[in-house]
Amino acid sequence: MEFRWRLREVVGSKARIHVYPNGQVEVETPSEATLAEAKKALLKRARWVTRHLKEIEERRMAVLERQYVSGETVFYLGRRYTLKVVPSSEAQHVKMLRGQLRVTTSDTKPSAIKARLAEWYRGRAKDVFARRLMAVSEPLPWVEQTPPWVMRDMKTQWGSCSPAGTILLNPHLVKTPIRCIDYVVLHELCHLKEHNHSNEFYRLLKRNMPDWEAVKMRLDGMSELYLNT
Repeated sequence: MEFRWRLREVVGSKARIHVYPNGQVEVETPSEATLAEAKKALLKRARWVTRHLKEIEERRMAVLERQYVSGETVFYLGRRYTLKVVPSSEAQHVKMLRGQLRVTTSDTKPSAIKARLAEWYRGRAKDVFARRLMAVSEPLPWVEQTPPWVMRDMKTQWGSCSPAGTILLNPHLVKTPIRCIDYVVLHELCHLKEHNHSNEFYRLLKRNMPDWEAVKMRLDGMSELYLNT
């Protein structure tokens, strides 16, 4: 795995290190910190970073490239389903039925099945994300109304918040458990109040989801499977 790292300045008194599912390492440091100090902070956690990068590589090796044929495992809201491709010259639809995600179609080419599934996931994600945004934002005192949001396919992020306050969510997130969706939504909603990863941002996150670190760990641990399209 190619080692990549980036530096991000934040408001706070200490450095934070993140290892993302794509293998990228991010070092967040106070704005007054020098590059040498950032490298020192990274070296101090070198063993921890190396262990996480090794685990990511092992998970990637275990994930087989998807063929979009009957028998493969697919995910929806954290549950595993068996993909079933049903050839049909008439009916054209995608349905969940008895532990299966059935794609009934006249075109059974892998590329066509992939496109049908992507369309189905986006439709489900639109409904799920709208409900979770409303549910998560409702008790937050700094959110007066549900913010505008859009879906965007992203390779390295589950979500983001634009400077204008628009929430961006990865449609693949609908494959994850509701608790993980809520974590990503809350993370971005916290950015409406704290526009960086400051200590106050993390206090805000923890105040509204005390177990956010465990939820994030669960999400990161399955990211290779959820993002395997």
